[in-house]
Amino acid sequence: MSTIHVDVVSAEESIFSGEATLVSLPGEVGELGILPKHAPLITRIKAGAVRIQRADNKEEEFVFVAGGILEVQPGCVTVLADTAVRGKDLDEAKANEAKRLAEEAVSNAKGDLDLAKAQSELAVMVAQLAAIQRLRQRK
Repeated sequence: MSTIHVDVVSAEESIFSGEATLVSLPGEVGELGILPKHAPLITRIKAGAVRIQRADNKEEEFVFVAGGILEVQPGCVTVLADTAVRGKDLDEAKANEAKRLAEEAVSNAKGDLDLAKAQSELAVMVAQLAAIQRLRQRK
């Protein structure tokens, strides 16, 4: 079976490094599926779930990213995330509270810059809650 090396890193730490048979993640214009020997590619990614089908047939690896850059080479996939959280570390209560605060910030925004920042944070929290739901459905 053909595999591809996958690295998912954030500014804080390396989240995942290993061999996989498939990587799925939210590209800027839609969902991307990366298989071994994929054509080279560099693109931005949106907030959402990175799903990694591990080559060792263990449970699928699940990572939430708040956006970033994807680089694909024939034998390697690198996800450089703004923020990344392992699926097992996602906290639904904290995400709901952060979403509520972002909604308040949108309502109370005093200018275009404040509004754009609050809307961006709200979009990330909505994506994180959707990722938590997707993860819960898999279990």
